[in-house]
Amino acid sequence: MDFLSDFVYVNKHSLIKALESLKKNYFILFTGIAYTIINMLAFSVIGVALSGPLSIISGFLLYFIQSAIISNYFYLLFNIINYNRFNFNDFKQGFMYFIWKVYGVLFIIYLGQLLLSALSNILGSNAYIVNIIIQIGVLILFNPLAETIYLKGLSPQDTILYTLDFMKENFVNWLLPNAVLLFVLYLITGQLITNLFNTGIGFNFDFSIIAIARYLLGQLVFSFMMIYRGHLFRLLSTSTMRKRKFMNKF
Repeated sequence: MDFLSDFVYVNKHSLIKALESLKKNYFILFTGIAYTIINMLAFSVIGVALSGPLSIISGFLLYFIQSAIISNYFYLLFNIINYNRFNFNDFKQGFMYFIWKVYGVLFIIYLGQLLLSALSNILGSNAYIVNIIIQIGVLILFNPLAETIYLKGLSPQDTILYTLDFMKENFVNWLLPNAVLLFVLYLITGQLITNLFNTGIGFNFDFSIIAIARYLLGQLVFSFMMIYRGHLFRLLSTSTMRKRKFMNKF
């Protein structure tokens, strides 16, 4: 019964906070369009400027730009969760604020992918099934990796370890509401979010009224989900069930 009461309290608290934050910071809905444009320009310019033998350099640059975009989005969420506001200066500063931490975590993930690729060569015909199992496991166990990056001042290695510890302590409280939100998002957009570092839903440049309305509604749900996750993570990572039980009395 204590667990059920705690689950209700945690999600009620996060819901109220998320609705307040989204209402005050609704411009977060339109960042997905900005990131899409930046990505398109980066791919176009770098693809032309660094073709042929220089294509290896272009890969590193594009990876760096992706890290900068993720850093920017995380910095906006950081300001929303902690201060309930962000402005244009935050948007400008955000590209570099978490970039090295994001880059470091992505590099660790890249090394893991290399190891998985080597394992696949050994397993042969069973590799596909093993890959699926590992990918699902990573998606579950490291689900709050984004929130750990921008709400905890940890090194890339410690970020990975803290995320695992957080999930061990808050498995149900974290996964159940996130599963519901992801399902709602899938019903609206048809997109299944499997990336740990999403900064928005895909925009297919379909300018029909239905497509635009569907995109905006999807972006609204996505933005709410990310803000909800931030408030949920902040509460769970700074309290215990016993402490929350005491807080709930007031």
